[in-house]
Amino acid sequence: MGFIFDRQRWQPYLEQAFDQLHAMPEPAWQENKTTLFLQQQLRELGYQTITFPDCTGVIGVLGDGPCTVALRADMDALCHRTEKGDEFIHSCGHDAHMAMVLTAAAALRKMPRPKNCRVKVIFQPAEETGEGALRLIEKGALDDVDFLFGVHLRPIQELPGGLAAPAIQNGAACLLHGEIKGLSAHGARPHLGINVIEVAAMLVQMIHGLHWNPLQPASIKMTRLWAGGEAANIIPDHAAFTLDVRAQTNRHMNELVTAVEQLAAGLAGVYGAEIRFTKGVETPAAEVSPQAMEILSRAITDTISGKNLAPPVMTPGAEDFHYYTRLRPGIKATMLGLGCRLEPGLHHPDMRFERQYLLDGSEILARAVWYACTGTP
Repeated sequence: MGFIFDRQRWQPYLEQAFDQLHAMPEPAWQENKTTLFLQQQLRELGYQTITFPDCTGVIGVLGDGPCTVALRADMDALCHRTEKGDEFIHSCGHDAHMAMVLTAAAALRKMPRPKNCRVKVIFQPAEETGEGALRLIEKGALDDVDFLFGVHLRPIQELPGGLAAPAIQNGAACLLHGEIKGLSAHGARPHLGINVIEVAAMLVQMIHGLHWNPLQPASIKMTRLWAGGEAANIIPDHAAFTLDVRAQTNRHMNELVTAVEQLAAGLAGVYGAEIRFTKGVETPAAEVSPQAMEILSRAITDTISGKNLAPPVMTPGAEDFHYYTRLRPGIKATMLGLGCRLEPGLHHPDMRFERQYLLDGSEILARAVWYACTGTP
């Protein structure tokens, strides 16, 4: 029983799927057309499908048995301000991810598999908000999964075209939403007030003064700030802001959040202000299974040769895929990093890549599932 991936057959299938998915970009939790399209495709392939009455997303199930090997693709697009106005664009490559996983699912449908192995293909909504994986975990969609393989296109700065990595070491990310309460006063009498804009500005400067081990990539930056009202001659007494905090490990993330909270508490005491934090979206760092990475490495080597096998990619970008292993530690998981000459970068409205590499991604994913099912290597 050998692995056979008919590239001539699946190339047009992938291209058609990509074109259709690319033409229907939808934001998080609104991927309704995308869900319907994927459900129809999976049913035509012979998969049982699972959808949810209260959210988007679809799961395809093939076969039966105690061992379940799963593929996962994210679905949502991003909103960009362009010359046409606000426009939804698949600027993170989710259209490509879905097309590759759907094509891998189609190829697997035509292959013989061990009778004790089940295949799942998971199309997950709301990755960009960091909520989709959590919702599927709550619904028990991953409770029976033994192996889980994801995929993400990599920008050219991280991975050249034609190379593939058996793991993506995403960092942890956290949004800290802050509120500053000061004291309002007339602009002519600043000594009678507590100016929250000055407090926020000092907070930014003090954050820049934080130091950590330079061998541990991390960053903290203020990404949003609101303060003041219509009257420009009033010292504002309220501000709201957001800090984007990133670290390469979950432990370092906890250390950074604690440092920011302690720094803010000291600053508030100096100014006589009040600073409160609430934690927003938090995405954990990658926890890669050595066994899953070994399988994916073998799949890459057998598809595009060992010379195109790259080491794991380390990136500060976050991915809610890693909630799966954090909350279901029994799952053996890793993500395929696919080099495809992606420029100028992810989340850019003009993001582009060379589509010729997507078929490699589909075959690698299909091989990884088949190898996991058959116990190879």
